[in-house]
Amino acid sequence: MHRPAHIRVRRRGRPFALLVALLAAALSLTVLPAAQAQPPAPAAAPGGGDRAAAQLLTWTAGDDITAYASAPARAVAGEATLVFENSAATGNTTGMPHTLTFTTSDPDYNSDVSVNILADPGDANGGRHEVTVDLSPGVYHYYCAIPGHGQMQGELVVTGGGEDTTPPEATADVDGEQNADGDYLGGATVTLDATDDSSGVDRVDYAVDGAGWTAYEAPVLVDAPGEHTVRYRATDKAGNVSQERSVTFTVVGPPPGDTTPPEVTATVDGEQNADGDYLAMATLSLRAQDEDSGVAGVEYAVGGGAFGPYTEPVMFHAEGEHTVAYRATDHAGNTSQTSTVTFTVVGDDGGEPDPGCPERDDRPLVVVGAEASGFTGVPNREAPGGCTVNELIEDEAHWDGRKAFRTHVRGVLAQLRENGVIDREERAAIMEAARRSGVGHEGAHGYRALLDGSRESFERWEHVGGGAFTRNSDGSITSSGSVPGMGMLWFPEQPYGDFSLKLQFRDDAPGDRNANSGVFVRFPGVHDHPEEPRPEWVAIRYGHEVQINDAAGGDQYKTGSVYGFDVVTRGESNVMPKGVWNDYEVRVVGRHWTVYRNGRLINAFENAPGQLFSPPRGDDPGTDGRQHPTGHLGLQTHGTSDVVTFRDIRVQPL
Repeated sequence: MHRPAHIRVRRRGRPFALLVALLAAALSLTVLPAAQAQPPAPAAAPGGGDRAAAQLLTWTAGDDITAYASAPARAVAGEATLVFENSAATGNTTGMPHTLTFTTSDPDYNSDVSVNILADPGDANGGRHEVTVDLSPGVYHYYCAIPGHGQMQGELVVTGGGEDTTPPEATADVDGEQNADGDYLGGATVTLDATDDSSGVDRVDYAVDGAGWTAYEAPVLVDAPGEHTVRYRATDKAGNVSQERSVTFTVVGPPPGDTTPPEVTATVDGEQNADGDYLAMATLSLRAQDEDSGVAGVEYAVGGGAFGPYTEPVMFHAEGEHTVAYRATDHAGNTSQTSTVTFTVVGDDGGEPDPGCPERDDRPLVVVGAEASGFTGVPNREAPGGCTVNELIEDEAHWDGRKAFRTHVRGVLAQLRENGVIDREERAAIMEAARRSGVGHEGAHGYRALLDGSRESFERWEHVGGGAFTRNSDGSITSSGSVPGMGMLWFPEQPYGDFSLKLQFRDDAPGDRNANSGVFVRFPGVHDHPEEPRPEWVAIRYGHEVQINDAAGGDQYKTGSVYGFDVVTRGESNVMPKGVWNDYEVRVVGRHWTVYRNGRLINAFENAPGQLFSPPRGDDPGTDGRQHPTGHLGLQTHGTSDVVTFRDIRVQPL
């Protein structure tokens, strides 16, 4: 990314008295009869009256315009008294006004409570106000409506009312290669799961044989020969503990006299042309089995190179012919003969229109939920009807509970298994990822489409600065440099705090050039920032850019870099050929950033407090180095030659 020089910063004071007067006229303290603003009331005596039974939820504010001083995170459905105080006692030394406003127009949040309170230290209530509301289960979004204070926002998670006395349900699955007697060859993997439809699962514990209880975090491998018993239980957030259960199985070592090597096979997946060549990419999967002592490991070598361990499917992007050698070894030390597979990858000249699938997800491998925990290693094959496995799983939709999502996934996998799209082991791997994913958990609302291909969704975005974005006939949008200078297309409707942003991009730069673009995140509203008169520069100076740039030379910040803060090299960014769609996820939680490309983690970045733009450039003003807790989203455009196309932009608050 190149940025022009000589950016002049203009500072303006804040006319608080005028702002208070204007807001007092514009904001009403009574929006719905159920949410009347009240003057301070004396606290109810312990154990007396309805007020003592109602929840008391308190927000406070001070001088900061980026976050409330304090705010509740959880509540229980039913009557609640909301207190909003913005006074000297809560840290306001300047007389700055703030509001507490509930969002009522976003389908991702509850909309049945309308609260819009203006609090000022100098008002008749001394900056402290109350309203009584009736909360419903779900998630409410709140924010400060004063211009320039848009980063002050958060979520209130409301769970169902009543006391939870029902314990969770815990289950166990044992997986591994078995002999004719049902014993596990070389080892067995125990996967635990739990569900709770009330307060939610807090933890799962297990114990192997006579050992003590241990917190369950990942599938447990038991490989010592002999009979084993794994006990397990689950605890919900209300403290209820499930009945202890157990599963017993036997692990056996290599049988005496085993001289038979394993059988290993190779499968190549991908979209093919009429000649059988793979378009843009091919995915190689290896599978070995051994009925005597069990498979100990699989190895492969590419193009005559050295053998290395095979742990997951291997993707090939480079055009040309590829030859891969492979072999497997069992627990008795027998190694199979080396076999080879040869295939050709060619450029993608375009394909058939995408079918009407529940989601669009053509990543090369199946991923369920978050990339970090949902990776399965299973190729994302096309099913009958043209939709991929990822698309049929629908992990980005809203589900009424984890059980509902898993029931759906089981049905999808059963059909895929019947149609020969996946095998038994692949089904087990996908189901385990669904169990780990947390999709459908309490408070999860799925992904919200910000650009879904319709003209209406495109018109919700706003362009500032140079360049432009043009909507194509298929609903995607392409950058252009018809207007000189850098520009940005940004989404003004709502800022986001912790989130997962997903989209697809394609490098459409002409000739030998590569697209140079980026995704801006967590920047303030561009029209109301007092210290930056050029709106397109607000994102640069007060936000962060996650780079898109696959060029071999030039700028050191390649795709996946957090521009100016954290470098990803071209070799680390999992470069794809030009003209090929890429899946891109930017996941931000607090100060921790992760960037995924086509299901692969390419950057993990921890933004330390006070970290400044580095290295400085003579033609770049840099950023102010702050990590804003919330902000808007935007797409960058550079110039005529830096052409990039985007589609399917969606976001999920975390």
